[in-house]
Amino acid sequence: MKKTPPLPPLNGIHPSYLHLPHRPPAPAPLLLDYLCHKFPFIGRDTWAARLDSGFVAGSDGRPLNRHTPFLPGQTIYYYRDTGGTEPRVPFDIDILHIDGHLIAVDKPPFLPVTPGGRFLHETVLTRLRRHPDLQHLDTAAISPLHRLDKDTGGVMLFSRNPSARGAYQRLFQERAVAKTYQAIAPVRPDLAFPCDIRSRLVRGEAFFLTQTVAGEPNAHTRIELIETANGFGRYRLMPVSGKKHQLRVHMASLGIPILNDRLYPEAQPDGPDDFAKPLQLLALSIAFTDPFSGQNRRFDSRRSLALPTGTQQAV
Repeated sequence: MKKTPPLPPLNGIHPSYLHLPHRPPAPAPLLLDYLCHKFPFIGRDTWAARLDSGFVAGSDGRPLNRHTPFLPGQTIYYYRDTGGTEPRVPFDIDILHIDGHLIAVDKPPFLPVTPGGRFLHETVLTRLRRHPDLQHLDTAAISPLHRLDKDTGGVMLFSRNPSARGAYQRLFQERAVAKTYQAIAPVRPDLAFPCDIRSRLVRGEAFFLTQTVAGEPNAHTRIELIETANGFGRYRLMPVSGKKHQLRVHMASLGIPILNDRLYPEAQPDGPDDFAKPLQLLALSIAFTDPFSGQNRRFDSRRSLALPTGTQQAV
């Protein structure tokens, strides 16, 4: 059974935790000394203030402070702090459906699903836990059932009932969920559609990238071209597998990278998001047979992608 943290959620944010080593890598008579050694990019005065804030606790829930000794093997709980550098994402989530087990949302681009890195408050999960229409629920129990890239918008499913979460997660693991995406990308007249792309994808040298390597395929995408305009096409993408960045990598491998993709085929220099140029990839729909009711379920995004202006022609 998962242990309940001694600190409650704060403004939709669950506490983080840190297991202290049984033998510190450097002399650390105080917990403050160890934290300064482990996280040298955070100043000692900042750590001292955090410890004295009352928002850092041991496993028993008792608050710690700057004078707390280092206790080997202890677990401490605390709330992350982005230091005021977290960018505001100026787009809202749209709740499509709520029932006793599921919450379906329409995620905007640029918004990560869960806290991580420089994003803490600006995530789908945190916004759901703060959403005024969901405060009658146990918002601490809300958790995502699958992944969706930060840069990708569209339909996502969340569990609101821990006892039912596993049944829905198994649908994704067993590939019993039909996911359909749309993308805007260049047109290559020499490519024939529909087509199936199969390749072996692994984590790239940079942790945030995925790369193609030789070997038994573990990723499969079916691609259809729906319409074209001004050298660009609207594509229907149907992933059979669910590898990280699979659709972006497969489109780039065909020489038709998705419009406004800053990672593939070549990663662009890191910088602030350009909210006027979202990645033109949309999780359009999710369909499955509900493991409890046996009903066929389908959720569709209310968002859309626009082809470049001009006369469109059917393909």
